[in-house]
Amino acid sequence: MRRGGWLPWATMLRIRSALVEQMVAHARADHPDEACGIIAGPAGGDRPERFIPMLNAARSPTFYEFDSMDLLRLYRDLDDRDEEPVVIYHSHTATEAYPSRTDVSYASEPGAHYVLISTRETGTEAGPYEFRSFRIVDGEVHEEPVEFLD
Repeated sequence: MRRGGWLPWATMLRIRSALVEQMVAHARADHPDEACGIIAGPAGGDRPERFIPMLNAARSPTFYEFDSMDLLRLYRDLDDRDEEPVVIYHSHTATEAYPSRTDVSYASEPGAHYVLISTRETGTEAGPYEFRSFRIVDGEVHEEPVEFLD
């Protein structure tokens, strides 16, 4: 999706630190399984605002999947609120925070920031983690800078 010269990889994720902390806490709480969810924002904007943790229906340490009924409810709720997924996030529990081939093949929101959090070093404990953001469009992965806001 390239509207008016918009290049998905020529962007930056600007996100409040409190939202980052919520994603990381979710990733740690679900470890050793992958955690997943979205952060919604106003439709047509690029402002992540509302944290929505989801259940990993696969309950797997190497794969995540949104439950189809949960996803249907989520999109109805987003429509009702005039929101869209600004960030789609999940964790990697044993590998770096980089999209796998499966992650790339399932990336279906060209306007979303795909955030990966790796808990491989500390698992459920406090400590270092990797946090990276990507744009994934037509199977192409482009890492983008992240600006953490107060």
